[in-house]
Amino acid sequence: MEPRTLAALAVVLIAAAVFAAVHFWSARPHSVRAPDPVNEAAHVGTSGPVTDGAGVPGSSPGPPPTTGPGGHIVVDVSGKVRSPGIHQLPSGARVADALRAAGGARPGVDLSGINRARVLMDGEQIVVGAPPGPPAAASTGGAAAGGGSPTSGPVSLNRATLEQLDTLPGVGPVLAQHIVDYRTQHGGFRSVDELREVNGIGDRRFADLQPLVGP
Repeated sequence: MEPRTLAALAVVLIAAAVFAAVHFWSARPHSVRAPDPVNEAAHVGTSGPVTDGAGVPGSSPGPPPTTGPGGHIVVDVSGKVRSPGIHQLPSGARVADALRAAGGARPGVDLSGINRARVLMDGEQIVVGAPPGPPAAASTGGAAAGGGSPTSGPVSLNRATLEQLDTLPGVGPVLAQHIVDYRTQHGGFRSVDELREVNGIGDRRFADLQPLVGP
């Protein structure tokens, strides 16, 4: 063969070898890097509060529960006030706030028997101008301890405050609230016998309270 033909054949073989090498190199398998795992805690920490209740428990604590619905309480202010009736107050309101909502006490009314700094409860009734309770409570406590009869009049189930009811023998804060709730729901006590229907008052406790209270 002529030298020119040999040279051309050599060039073709070299080109074919280069092409085969490039094709083999490009067709080799490539290693793929796995994606980084998503940090669940970081996602929860940066995402907004979950409103449908399906979020991670404790990731977005809400405000503490309020005493009444919507962050308000409803109280009944009656007696010797300018605007008696039902009043809505913010949770955490005190007796003084309820008196202001009712227009204040009428002139000449003695408020010494009312604790105006006490925090109110939802559904509570406040009676302004009722006979003061501490003397009756003291005499009642003495009568219960000595076995005698009270020297003053009975405690009114319709006008007594929570503090006055709490001082009766066998009546604590919870039972006093049950008495207030009953008179609020039923429009007051028509007789002392209705005290049997209050939750937490059995026959024995009713027998102890019957001579000490009145409607």
